[in-house]
This record gives sequence, structure tokens and C-alpha cells, in this order.
Amino acid sequence: MAVNLPPMGDLTPIDGIVLGAAEAGVRYHDRLDLAVLLLEPGSVVGGVFTRNAFCAAPVVVARERLGGARALVVNSGNANAATGARGLADARATCAHLAARSGFGEQEVLPFSTGVIGEFLDMDAMRGGIDAAVANARPDGWADAARAIMTTDTAPKAVSVQGRVDGRTVRATGMVKGSGMIRPDMATMLAFLGTDAALTASAVNNLARDLAERSFNRLTIDGDTSTNDAFVVMGTGRAGGDPISGAGKAYDELLDVLTPLVVELAERTVRDGEGATKFVTIRVEQGASPAECLKVAYTIAHSPLVKTALFAGDPNWGRFCMAIGRSVPSLEPDVVDLYLDDVQVASGGLVADTYTEAAGADVMARDEFTVRVVLGRGTASETVWTSDLSYEYVRINAEYRS
Repeated sequence: MAVNLPPMGDLTPIDGIVLGAAEAGVRYHDRLDLAVLLLEPGSVVGGVFTRNAFCAAPVVVARERLGGARALVVNSGNANAATGARGLADARATCAHLAARSGFGEQEVLPFSTGVIGEFLDMDAMRGGIDAAVANARPDGWADAARAIMTTDTAPKAVSVQGRVDGRTVRATGMVKGSGMIRPDMATMLAFLGTDAALTASAVNNLARDLAERSFNRLTIDGDTSTNDAFVVMGTGRAGGDPISGAGKAYDELLDVLTPLVVELAERTVRDGEGATKFVTIRVEQGASPAECLKVAYTIAHSPLVKTALFAGDPNWGRFCMAIGRSVPSLEPDVVDLYLDDVQVASGGLVADTYTEAAGADVMARDEFTVRVVLGRGTASETVWTSDLSYEYVRINAEYRS
């Protein structure tokens, strides 16, 4: 039940990265559920991870090994979260098996998992899947890898871009999985971006953080931050030139080239939200600070009353006012304006003279629209993407483990 989710289309191989996928049977059967990404020497890897206190074992291990990693292994169906010492041992054993199979050092392998929390990995399935995925690895393996990391996603999500950075053509391909348990505190469920740009180890970490702030940290499906969130950026340097080392013209150019890719991945994540029937942009303007704008936007996006009104197409604008008002108690209602697309609903905290229920209902009947809030307190503005709360969302999560 995705909302205008585009197909993946053609994906650009990234020089220095090969990907393989396999039907490991970790939880699912007769579908791809394990992927490996193998990087050429000289590659650098950066990332940002969940801040959830119950962070999964693979998050703990991967966070320790960023930098000059040479391989990633990703499984779906089992999160390997809330699994204690055994979970950590299984994550490290997974890395050791891929290292031995591919000729890398164990510390050069990063693990990632997604799926059911609180269950131990089937290590026989993991080892068999790794062997098959390594055997299948190829430069054009992005599409299969995007399928292998899916859980409740309705379709794989991956995008490619290219642009000019410091006078050179730079290419990038990224993939993301995630449909529920999504309100990132750094990224989304799992996202991986490969580029042939030359980067230093410090620059690639900064890039992951800055890209997440522009994209994945601006979406929410249901307000829940996963135990396994990770966004990883891999730079192979095959585009040539001196490595980009930090702030400056080349870094800014690269950030501008890659931003449309991660924004598209973030939007596709919302479009594929569990049970989603609406793709809603929430734009908050004239706030006292970016943080204030985000607080208002997320309060609207997380309100069950607002989200069910979105699902129903009900222009019950009092629910928006309720959410705006409780987000920042110091707000002055008599300067706040509210719009649904171009329809002004409220002016100065009161229903606008020109507003009609029919006009509001017309907007909310659409599968995509914007809720715009003007706070009248300053010059800051922020945008968040979200979805509605449908019967199907409840069904998917009620039956998740069955």
C-alpha cells in the first residue's frame, strides 16, 4: 500500500564496490534476505547509528569498526537486538566468517541486521548465506541487495546520482529499507550509500552526519526509533583527485550532489510506510529556531489524532491546532496561520474568513499534500515528511511475528 512509490530504475555501479545477495533463510524463505558489500583497498567508511539505549549487537560492533572497513554484511528478518553477550558473539562471528571467506581482516567487516527483536541469529543460515552472497557478488548487485535488506517494505528502494565535484564527475548509488518503527534520531532503519568520490576518514563521517540531517532526520512513520538504525557512507576514491578532507568548496559540492539522493531515499521510505495511504509534507515557517520548528512539525506528525484524520481525509483543523499548541506552550495563537496546500485554514489562530470545509476536504482527499504552519515568531523554517495511520498499519504490526 505504498503512496506513489517510484520504481528503482537503472542503478549505477560504483567503481570499487561489488555486492552479492542470497536466500539465507534467516527468517524468510524463498526470498533474498542477506547481502554483502565488498570494497576495494583504499576505501573509507563512515556512518551514524541509533541512539536507542537498546541498540542491537551489530550496531555495537559496526560502531567500533568504522574507518577503513572493507566489507559489510546485512541480514533481514532478525534484528539481533536485546540478545546480550550471545548476540555480540554472533555478530562478531558473522564478521569473522565473511572475513575468512573474502580474505579481509575480521576488524574490516561491519555487521548490520534488521527484523524481529529479541531472537538469536540462526548462525548456520548466516554462514550459508554469506558464502552464497560472496559467490554472487558483482558491481551491478545493488538491486538484489536492496531486495535482500527488506522486511515489511512493499518494494526495494534505491537511487543513483552523478554530478561534478572539484572538476571531476562523481557517481553515487544508495539504498534504504524501512517501513515501520521509524522516527530516526540519526538515520533510518538501514541505509547504505556508495560513491566513487575520494574522501578522508574524517570527511566521510562528517558527510554521513550532514546527509542524515538533510534527509533521514526529517522523516517519521510512527515516532519509534529503531534499535538497529544505521546510515553508512562508503567512499572508494575511484573518481580520482585529492581526497576531500573537510569543510570547503569540494566538500560543499559533494554534499550538494548527494543531497538529492538521500532526500529521495527518505521520501521513498515515507511513501512505503507501513499501511500508508498519504504522503504528507509538514512545513513549519517563521519559528524562533530550527529546533522549535522541528518540535512543532514532529508533534503534528506524531499525533494519533492528526494521523487518523489524515487517513480519513477529514479536515478537522482543530486537531492541527491542538498539536501546534502543545508542542511549544509559549506560542502565541493569535499570530499563527495554518494552510493545507494553498488553502488557508486559520489566520491569527482563528478560522480564516475565506476557508470552507469543502476546500479543506478537497486537499485532504489527495494522496499527497502539504500542511504548512506559520508561527510568526522568527525566521527559521524546517520540513518533515510523514504518513497517515491506517487500519493496515495496525494489522501489519499486530501480525508482525505471526
